[in-house]
Amino acid sequence: MLFNSYVFLLFFPVVWAAFRLAPVALRPWVLLPASLLFYGWWDVRFLGLLLLTSTVDWAVGLGLARAQGPARRRLLALSVGLNLGALGVFKYLGFFSRELQAALGGIGLAVELPVLDLVLPVGLSFYTFQAMAYTVDVYRRELEPVRSLPRFLLFISFFPQLVAGPIERAGHLVPQLQTLRGPTRLQLAEGLQLVLWGFFKKLVVADNLASLVEVGFDTRSPSGLEVLVAAYAFTWQIYCDFSGYSDIARGLAKWLGVELMLNFDLPFFAASPQDLWRRWHISLSQWLRSYLYIPLGGNRHQPERNLLLTMLLGGLWHGANWTFLAWGAWHGLGLAFHRRLRGARPDPAAGLPLWLAVPLTFHFTMLGFVLFRAHDLGQILQLARTVAAGLGPADYGGVKLLVLLTLPVALVELALWGRGGAFRFPAALPRAFQLPLAVVGLLSVVLLGSTYGQEFIYFQF
Repeated sequence: MLFNSYVFLLFFPVVWAAFRLAPVALRPWVLLPASLLFYGWWDVRFLGLLLLTSTVDWAVGLGLARAQGPARRRLLALSVGLNLGALGVFKYLGFFSRELQAALGGIGLAVELPVLDLVLPVGLSFYTFQAMAYTVDVYRRELEPVRSLPRFLLFISFFPQLVAGPIERAGHLVPQLQTLRGPTRLQLAEGLQLVLWGFFKKLVVADNLASLVEVGFDTRSPSGLEVLVAAYAFTWQIYCDFSGYSDIARGLAKWLGVELMLNFDLPFFAASPQDLWRRWHISLSQWLRSYLYIPLGGNRHQPERNLLLTMLLGGLWHGANWTFLAWGAWHGLGLAFHRRLRGARPDPAAGLPLWLAVPLTFHFTMLGFVLFRAHDLGQILQLARTVAAGLGPADYGGVKLLVLLTLPVALVELALWGRGGAFRFPAALPRAFQLPLAVVGLLSVVLLGSTYGQEFIYFQF
């Protein structure tokens, strides 16, 4: 079920009305079946996998609270192994089988390996990481296990953030799902602003940029200018698409009285690769830091190596493709180089003035997204040759559309919304102006938005 679908426009008002009418004690019993219906709408078989892994993780959490010594490690291995096994089978088995078969064929060994082309369950990477964080936190005795299976299932399947995050920590989300006293007036107002802004970024900006991206990446012989426009357009498309989903998720959760973590914090105004990963997909970067980078040694032992390994695994998390590994390596090397360059300086810009550090970081990010969007490594080289050969025909229609769509987002988020997801401008207006502003936002989404039902980009991960 897509946020931008007619079905969801019927689904959410019914769920919200039932939630508000139900006594506080019964509200989890409204949200849990609604969340399972939301997820099962794609394919009921996906729901079976979610229920299986979540039930095992819940049981492991209870076992970790009682077990001692080696038994605790075995329980943790069961949970982590099950979740990584699900990811491995559905996401990576086919890729690695094909690559191994090709490698063996290259040395003259014609081996037929089983290749399973399985449908990837929607949101698998997100909810498995959320579940693994829970069991690791319980194992570290940083978190008490959830005693109720239905409440744990609601934590895993909470529908606003189930499919594409943010990846919530149990210590933050579980207590909120245990109370569910309903939204305040401020949460209702902020939720409306977030939902409208998220739909604007998704439907008006991201989906209308898709045509520019397709020309540069998906046509046979694009010009150098079309490739360059596509690189800029995809950088903004994936940001507006993914952060738009996060905004909508946070807004919907606020209407249910739940505060989800901020997942994007003006990332294109970052002053370094390190600063970027404090602003971009914050829930994933914090997960990678807590459960990969620090266990690998963190800042204590070979930090540059640890950064590279962490980002390689972060790239692989996105999918089974060499381009994702290349993207992870690009960011890992950038983080390692910046760390070496920065030395003991506390400022993220490593001594550079912000007017130089910010555009350098943006273009570093943009080149990484070329790796991310390319079909394979060969296309990356072809795109580079195309741009190096010249811009080609001077048709600047794509440039004008790119600026027209992206400049309002940059200005609004920098000047009106501010760092930390603050509602500096809309929430400060008198109520008499807030409703007309909301109407203008809704009309802009309806009149300027693209066609119905285009999936969010991160649904494929």
